Amino acid sequence: MAESTPTPLANRILVGLLVGAVLGAATLLIGGMFPALLEAARAFAVKVLDPFGQVFLRMLFFVVMPLVFGSLAAGVVQLGDLSRLGPLAGATFALFFANMSIAVALGMVMMNILRPGDAIEAETKSRLVQEYGGAAAKHIERQAQQPDMSLQVIVDMFMPRNLVGAIAGTDRGALGEVLPLILFAILLGAAAIGLDDTRRKSVQSGLETLTELMTGIVHFALRLAPYAVPAMIYSVVVKIGWDIFVALGVFVLGCLAVMVLHVFGTMSVWLKLFTRYSPLDFWRRIRPVLVTAFSTSSSNATLPTALAAAREDLGIRPSTAGFVLPLGTTMNMAGTALYEGCVVLFVAQVFGVDLTFAQQATLLLLAVLGAVAVAGVPGGSLPIIAGLLITFGIPPEGIGIILGVDRLLDMSRTVVNVGADIVTAAVVDNLDVDQKTV
Repeated sequence: MAESTPTPLANRILVGLLVGAVLGAATLLIGGMFPALLEAARAFAVKVLDPFGQVFLRMLFFVVMPLVFGSLAAGVVQLGDLSRLGPLAGATFALFFANMSIAVALGMVMMNILRPGDAIEAETKSRLVQEYGGAAAKHIERQAQQPDMSLQVIVDMFMPRNLVGAIAGTDRGALGEVLPLILFAILLGAAAIGLDDTRRKSVQSGLETLTELMTGIVHFALRLAPYAVPAMIYSVVVKIGWDIFVALGVFVLGCLAVMVLHVFGTMSVWLKLFTRYSPLDFWRRIRPVLVTAFSTSSSNATLPTALAAAREDLGIRPSTAGFVLPLGTTMNMAGTALYEGCVVLFVAQVFGVDLTFAQQATLLLLAVLGAVAVAGVPGGSLPIIAGLLITFGIPPEGIGIILGVDRLLDMSRTVVNVGADIVTAAVVDNLDVDQKTV
């Protein structure tokens, strides 16, 4: 499914990124000869451009909590009676989780090896921490005082004594805890499954309405994006300097490399081990599907082509393809999960926040849940990423740094999402055949 905006708007955002970056670079070059001009540009960025960018970002922050709750709870309710779905659903969901977990793990390994955020000098990081309210600095200070990860600490993270207070952010300020909200949404959705059909559908309808309303606010925010992105990028460039270009370049190339590795590496191993298909022949047969996914940036738009290819070109049974592929379009979001994990680690590195192994393990799980939660919500990954940043004490405004390069990465991660869906359908179809022949 499309995690970003429709193509014309996305192209305008990309153009805005280029305009903001070029103007910022030109200001840096001229400012090298005329320091007073550079100082004036930085003052203009602080007093005018940053507040304008904050309007865009805070519209996204408005919907973080209700969007996470509504979309994730609705997704659980949509599963229906799990006991009646049988082995087909069990195998499908297990493969979905394994696929997304492997993707996120690969992305996090890449980020820990390349560490693109380290391309920004320590002095610049300190300036960023001060500028964005000191949230990262406070987090770093708390890390030394926090107890080691234990069962009690995990319980406190997911199940605070005051759920409303944690979600409302009485301890953190404007934005609250996301972990308890995620658990509450899953529990509420599971409880709704036990209701009679009429009331369950009523709950599902209400949750879907909430999600659609939050999506509408996201669309309002995205209308500002072609103007807010160049303003924010220009501001970042003139205040940070050339460091940001190097860091962003390494980040984009690293993400693209891991996406290619997962879809053509991990998924090819699955094909070799669990299906009757040759990986090279498989990818050749579905090449038109992957091209469609890349060009449209939408798993939903690609679904008819994927269904036709699965049934006609790959010989997957219609019952399997008809179950796995539509479900995968909303749940099997490996590219999105990978991207969310990479963005959180990148912004953390930019702000000098070191996440421990236990925190990164938690991030892996939350990135998988977050990818499922935003399925079917255009542009929904932005507030979800903001929520993840909040969870780990990283200034959520940091997502402004990666907004401009999101277009290329969105096209690429949609290929990962769609390719993994078709591979999963092939594996489930083969496993089902094996079970029937035993």
